[in-house]
Amino acid sequence: MTAAQIYQRPFGELLRHWREHRRLSQLELSIQAEISTRHLSFLETGRARPSRDMVLHISEHLEIPLRERNHLLLSAGYAPAYTESPLDSPQMTAVCETIRRLLSAHEPYPAVVVDRGWNLVDANAAIGLIAEDVDPDLLTNVLRASLHPEGLAPRIVNLGEWRAHLLGRLRRQISLTGDAELGELYAELHGYPCDQPEPEIELPGPGDIMVPLRLKHSSGRELSFFSIVATFGTPLDITVAELAIESFYPADPGTADFLRDAVPDRTVS
Repeated sequence: MTAAQIYQRPFGELLRHWREHRRLSQLELSIQAEISTRHLSFLETGRARPSRDMVLHISEHLEIPLRERNHLLLSAGYAPAYTESPLDSPQMTAVCETIRRLLSAHEPYPAVVVDRGWNLVDANAAIGLIAEDVDPDLLTNVLRASLHPEGLAPRIVNLGEWRAHLLGRLRRQISLTGDAELGELYAELHGYPCDQPEPEIELPGPGDIMVPLRLKHSSGRELSFFSIVATFGTPLDITVAELAIESFYPADPGTADFLRDAVPDRTVS
């Protein structure tokens, strides 16, 4: 669905869409948001017009992303509340500097920054240890680079397991945001070939505590990583809210030693 189509939908229709998307009844939402079921029903049917504060209030209780909150405001006849600042704008200087410090401090371990669509925003130098020989065109999108047959996929030892993990994360993101473009990305990725079984449910094997990324390196060794995803905790700008920093850590001593040797000037505690 295009932005123009979203803006043309009445507020009540969008509100009902998000309530049903969150699998809430009118009664459940009215209790959570502390408004009457009657008033909520009137809002959904168009018999009542919401105030600006009411749109934001309900959006908060439905945990609607900032971008979609703006859509709701526009559909109700109000100006957007949340800005979307380019990363190269002056007000984003502090954010970009913070990201660069985090990326640099994480070396010699790899780290990337992605936007809502998993497009690569920034990365540290160590990511080259993972992404060696990957087509630069594929590297513009992290998920595409990971699962494409001309990307990392042929070097991922546990491709079926890692692919199922990434697609599961993407499904959960689609469920949260309702983003049609992410749905298209999911369909594309799901169509990529995979010659390994893909678990429907992630269950640990003996001694497993998380899903690792096991990767064949050109040196002939196998590198093993786990990752941590961080987001900004108090975003009031759409761009900031949609950024995610994924930091990779060695999952075994051999990988840690290899990374330290690859960037000898770094001291890792």
